[in-house]
This record gives sequence, structure tokens and C-alpha cells, in this order.
Amino acid sequence: MLHGDQRGIFNLRFELPSVCADQLASGETDIGIVPAIEMHRQRLEYFRGTGIACRGPVRTILLISKTPFREIRRLATDSGSRTSVMLSRVILEEKFGVRPALISRPADLASMLGEADAALIIGDAALRLDPEKLPFEALDLGAEWVALTGLPMVFAVWAGRKEMMQDGYQRAFLDSCRYGLAHLDEIAKIESVARDFPEDLVRKYLTENIVFELGEREEQGLRLYLERASKLERQAIPA
Repeated sequence: MLHGDQRGIFNLRFELPSVCADQLASGETDIGIVPAIEMHRQRLEYFRGTGIACRGPVRTILLISKTPFREIRRLATDSGSRTSVMLSRVILEEKFGVRPALISRPADLASMLGEADAALIIGDAALRLDPEKLPFEALDLGAEWVALTGLPMVFAVWAGRKEMMQDGYQRAFLDSCRYGLAHLDEIAKIESVARDFPEDLVRKYLTENIVFELGEREEQGLRLYLERASKLERQAIPA
């Protein structure tokens, strides 16, 4: 959208997906990359073919616990996450039979575990952690979902109101995605400096952990996630 043939089509603003969802809800923006659960809650339409997904370990969504997972009673969640919070609830209920109370906190592992049995860390904060070196139990929730269902996990999609779902916009998002995929080495180099990560770690994350083009199996995984999330949302969350 910044450097390919799609530049100039949209007025761009850069925000967390959770903020994009709020701005769509208020009418402040027309299209945004939004958490999959928010797309469902707001009854938004979404552009097929592109988004943020995984087919195995995602690396940037970690559930870290100082107790056995079956004993988690209180979970501190990253305040910037929504799809991942619901995913953690699905995994904890279906695999471990627990429904912890949730508290939303900034992404600081030590302080989160000071208040809760477990912490959900996402994004750059998770990528800076090495799960194998932590003195706690850790789950990669992308890997857990794939193991549980046999399907990919879709975290976010490009969504908006129905009137924004034009074929020309659909093509712009698809072409922009493919432009980015063709320039991943350049992107990895730039973002590793901007975010203070090793370049090989960024490249591995973008090429091995994250999927940007979504096919039929991603669609199946998205539908199943929303079914299971909807079931949980109809049930009371412990106070």
C-alpha cells in the first residue's frame, strides 16, 4: 500500500488491530485489519484471500503459566489482543477443562504473573521471549489450535462495512499482499532495525510462522474458531 502499485488508493493510518476494530465500530475508518473475533462481533464483511494466519507455531502468541495449566484460575491478558484472548479461552477449556477469570494488563510478563497464574503475551513482546528458556510452562497457541483442530488459525482479516466490499478493493489488498511477499528480504532488513530484532529472526517469523494468503483451509479454520468462540461467549465468564 505504501510502495507498490496500490499506493494512493487508500488514506492509510497505522494502528493495532484492536484499535482498528474500535475505529470501525465508531465509523472513524472504513476498512481495517481487525481481530477475527471483532469481525464476527461487529458483523463486518471481510476481503477473502488475505489476512494474518498460521499453520503451526505462530511464535508471537504465548500462554505462559507459573502453575500447571489445569490449575490456572486467573489469566492476565495482553490489552492489545482480542482474538488471542478468545483463543486462549478455547484452548484452556477444551484441552485443560478450565475457565480462568481474565484481567487485561500491559505486556510485561513479570508484573502479569505477579497478579495472575498465567499470562498471555502477544506480538513483539512474545517474540523477544525464548519459551524454551523460561522458568515457566509455555504454550504456542497457534500450534495448540492446529494440533486441536487440524486446521490453520486465522487471527486477523481486512474487514469493513458491506458497502466497502468492492472488487477493486479486493484486488488491491491481494496485490499489495503479493507485493509484500515478493519483497520479504527487504522488509525483514528494515523491520529488524526498526524493532531491534536479529534479521534472521524476523525473516523466519515472516516466512515460516505467519501466513498472509488465505485459502480454503484457512476459511475452514476461521469458521471453526468463530463457532467455538461464539459458544464460549454465550456462557458466563467467571468474575
